[in-house]
Amino acid sequence: MNEPSADRVLPEDGPGWHVGVRRGPAASLHGLVPDGSARVAEWYEVERPALVLGSAQRDEVVDHDAAAAAGVDVVRRRSGGGVVLLMPGESLWLDVVVPRHDPRWDDDVAAAMWWLGDVWCEALHAVGAPSATVHRGALVHTPWSRLVCFDGLGSGEVLVDGRKAVGISQRRTRDWVRLQSSIHLAWQGELLVSLLAPPAPTVADLRPPAVHRGDAAALRIAVADALASR
Repeated sequence: MNEPSADRVLPEDGPGWHVGVRRGPAASLHGLVPDGSARVAEWYEVERPALVLGSAQRDEVVDHDAAAAAGVDVVRRRSGGGVVLLMPGESLWLDVVVPRHDPRWDDDVAAAMWWLGDVWCEALHAVGAPSATVHRGALVHTPWSRLVCFDGLGSGEVLVDGRKAVGISQRRTRDWVRLQSSIHLAWQGELLVSLLAPPAPTVADLRPPAVHRGDAAALRIAVADALASR
């Protein structure tokens, strides 16, 4: 397995963030294990297409022959939720680790994601998406939300114009919580459903996400600014 590369890692003193960028295969990025000693925020950039299963999903939900033919890796993350299709350059993926001793820690699994949703919401407002809101209610299920991540809605996730824009999942231990969040820059619904084994939805069956079609670099800067204020 290739190790992900890292650059622009900027340690800060005291309550600040350790911020950086990592690039690599999705399996390697998901396989990184935090030590939980500091607050960390990193942008993850995948080098190859990948269909990422949630921690509790069965391998049988994927058409592995179709994935191989399409050149899409099939990997698993350690946080929950449904499948996510990651394509190079077609999403912004922010991975955040918060130690237990940090004031952002919350024993409530749902509330633990609210502050990160607020970060994304503030950033989206800053780049011209004034309708962005954070969902603080119960899980919203659809017929396909247990299979496809962006078809449902969880606490802390962000809506734009009533459609899910930012998905958030988490993994927690006694010492740290890892929040994984992403927003689409493009939506390849046809490719996604072609990689799923029957019974699978059609594109028309799914709720299309809100895709950010503005300046991705500006959104990253806005997220970093919102993060720095917390």
